[in-house]
Amino acid sequence: MTARLHLSPASSAPWLSVIMPVYRGERWIDAALRSIAAEPEDGVEILILDSSPDSTTLEIVRRYDSLLNLRIMKLDEGLIWHAKTNIGVERAQALHICWLHHDDLWLPGRIEAIRKWIERAPNAALHLAPSAIIDANGRTLGEWRCPLDKDAETGSEETMQRLLVQNFISAPAPVFRKDAWLSCGGLDESLWYTADWDLWLKLAALGPVHYHSEVTTAFRVHNSSLTVTGARKIEEFSQQMQIVFDRHLPTLAEIDKCAEAAGRASIRVNAALAAASGGDFSLLAPAVAAVMGLGPRGVARYLRDSRIYDRLAPRLRAKFAGAF
Repeated sequence: MTARLHLSPASSAPWLSVIMPVYRGERWIDAALRSIAAEPEDGVEILILDSSPDSTTLEIVRRYDSLLNLRIMKLDEGLIWHAKTNIGVERAQALHICWLHHDDLWLPGRIEAIRKWIERAPNAALHLAPSAIIDANGRTLGEWRCPLDKDAETGSEETMQRLLVQNFISAPAPVFRKDAWLSCGGLDESLWYTADWDLWLKLAALGPVHYHSEVTTAFRVHNSSLTVTGARKIEEFSQQMQIVFDRHLPTLAEIDKCAEAAGRASIRVNAALAAASGGDFSLLAPAVAAVMGLGPRGVARYLRDSRIYDRLAPRLRAKFAGAF
């Protein structure tokens, strides 16, 4: 299904809302807010949704009261990040939204890049871009790219075919329309690990996706992230990916069998890598066999759409350097 969304200007509202769901963010939130403050812009609001058990994180946040247009919400400790993000988007005043987790960063030029993206395609439901990957100390480890043509529009069906092989979208990079988020239901709070993958697929289903070349965000890899801690529950981890895959595969107008097979192999590889990170290497050989069983065309499809090198190499560098 392809549906264009219509811009409804609201001149008094900010043009961009940044959603920051936070829980015990004291280690990195100062760096995250400093990276936003380095891009001074009156038309940007920052929504802080904090569910920390104490005031340490908000004491850091309030240092930025005079530098940023902050809206602070103190929420119940039990709320997961998906619920906080859904609340943030519902209360956002801007037509366009992005999120920034407290352990990630903006890079110089972020504001001007987003402004340019929106001016070029104001009705696009989803703008994407590559992201830098940094370690726990902020050192750049690599670049996480999407398998889409740069500075171009990719059709909904093509984007979804590729995205079903692997969630290749770095969380801090996308910019999306609020009305698109609301129309597709936002983050599924039952998906503790794959809610963002599910969301990107739902937004991609609304129309063409715009992929830009500028690298204006940094995604931090570290051993206390949800990606790492959640991936230790291998069966649940695999089930989370399978749910999203099975949910969206039937929505395609025409199922590409090569992409479908690559997607199923990708789930096995992701589960194997998660198990290996916890010291269990028994799933690696079957996963490699699943990929090789795709044949030359399928292996090429997997390597392109899974972004396996972009995702894995930086983590290995961080681990060997003791900064993971």
